[in-house]
Amino acid sequence: MFDFNSENQFAHASARVVALRREKQSLQARQRDIYESHRHRAFSVAYYMTGNELEAEQILENTFVTAFRAAEEPSAQDVDAALIEQLQQRFPLHSAAPPVMISTNGYDLSGRNVKRTDLEEAIQELSTPERLLFLLRDVEGYTSAAIAELLRVPEAQVKRSLFAARIHLRQAIAELQSGEEKAA
Repeated sequence: MFDFNSENQFAHASARVVALRREKQSLQARQRDIYESHRHRAFSVAYYMTGNELEAEQILENTFVTAFRAAEEPSAQDVDAALIEQLQQRFPLHSAAPPVMISTNGYDLSGRNVKRTDLEEAIQELSTPERLLFLLRDVEGYTSAAIAELLRVPEAQVKRSLFAARIHLRQAIAELQSGEEKAA
């Protein structure tokens, strides 16, 4: 027999609609939290890689579009992988690192204060792969193993390249500071 009591049918359908609406709002709130918790880190890396605020914003947007397409609630690793994917589209991240010159004659920075502007300028002097490694390890605090996994390269390569990046960074800072001393 048919139940022609449409009130019961509408009440049941209405309860389902309300439950679906609440679930959708809950998912949106969780996604907003994911975005807010990773936005600053992703933008910072993108900005230091590009040196351009508008391009960094575009990378940030594409990073989260990619991450949310891959998973409704992407993890930090998913966001990082999407960020690296976006950076790899703009920069040759797997190019060979320049040879490391171990001699640091004239580049002793001990006892000197490094101005933030000098550091930021020196970071921009690094090659693209070195800059990314430095940012991920020394600015964002990733382990060498995590960086290796993220970039899909051996950890030993990450450590060697990071060593080279730090030496090149010291050289660039020392050159900037010696230029300032000469100008003064």
